[in-house]
Amino acid sequence: MRRNEIVSLIAVALIILFSYTAFAKLIDMGEFERQLAGQELPSWSKAPLVWLIPAAELLLCVLLIIPATRLPGLYGSALLMALFTGYTGLVVMGYFERTPCSCGGVLRSMGFEAHLVFNLFFLTLIILGIYIFHSQNKFAVTQKT
Repeated sequence: MRRNEIVSLIAVALIILFSYTAFAKLIDMGEFERQLAGQELPSWSKAPLVWLIPAAELLLCVLLIIPATRLPGLYGSALLMALFTGYTGLVVMGYFERTPCSCGGVLRSMGFEAHLVFNLFFLTLIILGIYIFHSQNKFAVTQKT
């Protein structure tokens, strides 16, 4: 399997993940809003996050679909997944008093330990995709000279 095919497969996995979670949140917006309201976040941030999180997930899907914007899509995915993973890690370590899960769909039913492993898997996949993307471009430049 060629490097660009691996990056494409990683992008497809992320598109499936982010589109699924975004649409699950948008379909049951009331539930997502209630769950987000229970998060230990500054109160001023909760209302904008109800729309920003699914919008960011869908924007990342668009960036990942278009080959010319795939690298920014991977970097954005890494940032978003790092934030989700960091939050989940803090929950697992018992940092927060309340820990409602504001994830969409089936992911909502995962325990936080399983969710942390899930997030770490995808974060590792994203980092691998970024590494392969850069190494394939470095290889292409080396071949041309």
